[in-house]
Amino acid sequence: MAAPALAAASPRRPLRGGAPEIYFFKPIDNSRLVAVADHRRNREMAQFFAAACVLFLLVMVYAWQHFSAVEYGYRIEAMKSQRESLSELNRALQLEDASLRSPERIDALARQMGLVSPQAGQVQRLEPMLDSDAPELAWAAPPGSPGVQ
Repeated sequence: MAAPALAAASPRRPLRGGAPEIYFFKPIDNSRLVAVADHRRNREMAQFFAAACVLFLLVMVYAWQHFSAVEYGYRIEAMKSQRESLSELNRALQLEDASLRSPERIDALARQMGLVSPQAGQVQRLEPMLDSDAPELAWAAPPGSPGVQ
């Protein structure tokens, strides 16, 4: 064991009379001390830890629900804007389809390609026979050929 040594005078505030404070070092051996288990304190700490865990879980569930609700709100708004843009695109495509199917436009394009209106007798309309149960056969005959009924 080391002998008690005199500590150097501390440069702390001097006492009222102006004398310095002096501290002595005294080693204490606590190696033979045994800590006594306090079961009541351990039980209290376990209960506190369990209560803190339950509180933490409740806060985390609340935060998870809140952030999920916010995220779903953003998703809904994004889908609403996407639906709006798709509906605008659909309207534009319907207008383009209507303009492309215009009979005047089709007639003008046909005339530019050299097509003309059919002459009398070139178009033959076939009407189904209502009283016959026989199957109908489709066949093609050149325009103006005899035998087409």
